[in-house]
Amino acid sequence: MDKVRPLGAPARRRPKLTEILQGISRCPHCSKSDPTFSRVWESGLTGTPRGDGGNPQKWAAYRCASCGSVVVACGKPGETIGYSQLPEVDKVFPSTPSVSDEIPELPRKFLAQALDTLHAPDAAALMAGSAVDAMLKHLGYEKGSLYERIDKARDDALLTQGMADWAHSVRLGSNRPRHADKDRPNVSPEEAKRSVTFAQALGDFLFVLSAQIKDAVQHAKN
Repeated sequence: MDKVRPLGAPARRRPKLTEILQGISRCPHCSKSDPTFSRVWESGLTGTPRGDGGNPQKWAAYRCASCGSVVVACGKPGETIGYSQLPEVDKVFPSTPSVSDEIPELPRKFLAQALDTLHAPDAAALMAGSAVDAMLKHLGYEKGSLYERIDKARDDALLTQGMADWAHSVRLGSNRPRHADKDRPNVSPEEAKRSVTFAQALGDFLFVLSAQIKDAVQHAKN
């Protein structure tokens, strides 16, 4: 769930539920950078009542000018201008994919590029494969081919069999455009998305989760 900020504005200020939704860095559907989202629907001025007795919320749906897909934004009450209420945006669904700072710099850069190029599946698949490669090298798996290093990580119980199989699938997908495979040189959008999803999940498993566990253990000791 995105907590968005207006582009170029101070962090403490949030965008409003206006006709054009600001502050979304990338469309969660097509990954276009700095997309234009136009409002196609909004709830009434008083918002939607909550069953738990909380304050009403204002909702609005926005259409991406690039792919036509829709995101939904939830607003908190804001200032009133004339007869119109302009709540601040609190969350956006679905959220924009992002890369955690807990992931080391090189694989993080590859992951970010994979997300930025999902509209170009071959490029996204290449970057996803490079991200997996960089993660294993960061953890000391540097010798041999990527194929061998994936299997070594599996044998060392760093990866489960299922994760290793998926990693091999990502490796093969990135090899097709890299080597201009004669029969299947191109990667489909669905294949690219699966590769990027795995690379993100692997980064979360290897680095983000371990950092969270370490922090939790340290917190428990204190």
